[in-house]
Amino acid sequence: MPAPMYLNAAAFISPQNHPILVRNFTSSKQDDLKYNYVAHTSLDVIEERRMLTPNAKHNECYLGLLYSMEDLAVYGYVTPTRLKIVIALASSDAVVRDADVVLVFKALHSAYRRSVSNPFLKMHSAADADAATLLSGDGTNRFEMFKQRVDEVGRAVNNPRV
Repeated sequence: MPAPMYLNAAAFISPQNHPILVRNFTSSKQDDLKYNYVAHTSLDVIEERRMLTPNAKHNECYLGLLYSMEDLAVYGYVTPTRLKIVIALASSDAVVRDADVVLVFKALHSAYRRSVSNPFLKMHSAADADAATLLSGDGTNRFEMFKQRVDEVGRAVNNPRV
């Protein structure tokens, strides 16, 4: 039986290193700033890993464990379009399998892909076509479905059915 893992947060970061969405799955909303910090500090580690392995296969998106903090283990994933996805799992004594973490990343990436490829997405102009502008929290409900899909992944990870 695989060890239970708890997804504390997920962050989507554009190829230009702008946060698209940082989602907190803990009950404490006071941790929002903490997870924004985690997302930003993981960018340095991601860039370092990409520079150290320039000949890595382009189809290998999963970067593995980026770093761990006092109560978090931070994992990274970079898509072929250079979108960065960072997740923060609660640290525990149990071993977390990479295969389980990769499944979480694939589900999050699928949620992003499904939302961005929406043919009914309204863009204001051609200049607004980049993902950072489209997914920013500009007060509209254009990406409520994206947030809902990310929340569904969070619920599925944190409340697995037995």
